[in-house]
Amino acid sequence: MNPEDTVFALLDSRGCPYQTTSHPVAYTYEDMVNLGVTEKGEVCKNLFLRDAKGRRHFLVVMCGKKSADLKTLAEKIGSTALSFASAERLTKYLNLSRGEVTPFGILNDTESAVEVVFDADLKKIPCIGIHPNTNTITVWITYEDVRKIVSDHGNKVIEIEI
Repeated sequence: MNPEDTVFALLDSRGCPYQTTSHPVAYTYEDMVNLGVTEKGEVCKNLFLRDAKGRRHFLVVMCGKKSADLKTLAEKIGSTALSFASAERLTKYLNLSRGEVTPFGILNDTESAVEVVFDADLKKIPCIGIHPNTNTITVWITYEDVRKIVSDHGNKVIEIEI
């Protein structure tokens, strides 16, 4: 089964309403802008980070137009200094490659080790756009459904202002 089919099957089994947009490969939020995907709604920016000693890993999900100050972010979530995690760690924890980072990646986190940090402003948006574990499709879904999927999977959820 393709990674996106696993996500769609989960959404269908939970009765989560969603829509999809297919598009060429998009590795970054800027790619999504250039492809016109952001004209359809709020596309999220996703960052996979680690703490200074590599003991804690964070998936940060935020409004796409925002940028994250890693020092401030570390303070808000009670972490040591943050940096971007390596491609190897991304594969190990979420079974994703660079450019595919998405909250649905936690479905591959068998130990629920990754802490998911959501931008509190996402609650104000009717529908957010995220990848379904592939970067050629965007899923439009409510923030609450995504948050519940992450929480139900057993991953720690943190909501902060970014």
